[in-house]
Amino acid sequence: MDFSLNEEQRSWQMEARKFAEEEIRPISLKRDQIEGAFAPWDWEIIKKGSKLGFRTMAVPKEWGGPGTDFVSQTLVMAELAKADSAISKAFSQNWKWSHLIAASCTPDQKERFLKPFLADDTYVMGRGITEPNAGSDNRLPPADDQKAGFRLRAERQGDEWILNGEKCFIANGSVGSLFFVDARTDPEVNVKLGGTLFMVPKGTPGFRIGKVFNKRGWRFYQNAELIFENARVPHANIVGEVGGAVKSSKGDTTGGDIFGDLELAANALGVCDDAVEMAMNFARSHKRGGKYLIEQQLVQLNINEMHALTEALRSFVFRVAWQHDQKTHSANAGLVMNYSTDVIQRVTRLNMEVHGAEGCMMNARAEKLVRDAMVWTHLAGDTVQRIKILNRIMK
Repeated sequence: MDFSLNEEQRSWQMEARKFAEEEIRPISLKRDQIEGAFAPWDWEIIKKGSKLGFRTMAVPKEWGGPGTDFVSQTLVMAELAKADSAISKAFSQNWKWSHLIAASCTPDQKERFLKPFLADDTYVMGRGITEPNAGSDNRLPPADDQKAGFRLRAERQGDEWILNGEKCFIANGSVGSLFFVDARTDPEVNVKLGGTLFMVPKGTPGFRIGKVFNKRGWRFYQNAELIFENARVPHANIVGEVGGAVKSSKGDTTGGDIFGDLELAANALGVCDDAVEMAMNFARSHKRGGKYLIEQQLVQLNINEMHALTEALRSFVFRVAWQHDQKTHSANAGLVMNYSTDVIQRVTRLNMEVHGAEGCMMNARAEKLVRDAMVWTHLAGDTVQRIKILNRIMK
């Protein structure tokens, strides 16, 4: 197994590293500290990154995109996340749905949605799954409860579907141009059979954005409510078939859950790289008890553990990316996501310990990394996700 980078992969990595250092890192803490839910967002950094290809890099070449491989995508995610985890996610969130469009959408849908996506530097996408009363049961619905899962209703009227209900905590919710929305087209059967996936662009009659959520971590990244009040969506906007929401999102094993697994793990790797570098620099330049911190054994042990965990995560992440490029998909993607959750919590907290009192100040970057790392426990490390991974292993 050869993990050496080819010229194209190295080029993407160097471009992302340069952009992260020159454009993202100088604004990272400033954006994080802006009060409010929407206020930390900055369209200028999205536009700048988009012009370099960081928003569209997963679009296949036959549709006018860069068509990068998964190793390249992983390299870019990690480099951007090293400067700011939330900004990295704002870019990579679009790759997930680029994969899905390429694998599961019709030529007409690709024409209507991929071309505008490529042409507009402010065109970002999201997926509407979670609802106020339906969260984990969307991802692992109880087999004996036909009513479990999302409740947003879709009823057909001619060539249109009428959607009523709401979604919450939706990625890119306040800024998105296109959303993939799971709705219940048959409320009398299990959500796996009665759910349908719709493509809903902004401006759809009856569709509006509700509350924008204020968060402790990932302050830049936007999450909001999607409100549907007799929203009229064309039948031509269904992904796959009616009652095939699960099949549509999983037919492409890299377009939904499995790419999301790799995405979060690669992002965590960038955060851990930042934490390790911060701890090393701080320990080399600050003294306690007349000695530099790096000379004290407890600090040495902490930094050693940070290095070991980060390098283990790096190996795991790039193995999974390589497997995706070989079209070999396994439970490893889910496992690396779970592992990244444990690693990012531990590494960012050790970094704060090395910084001591300075690490606990609200304006300290060490404290920001800990807050960003908290997000993984809600996205990657919760009990439902771990059960899902076990189910993959057992098959």
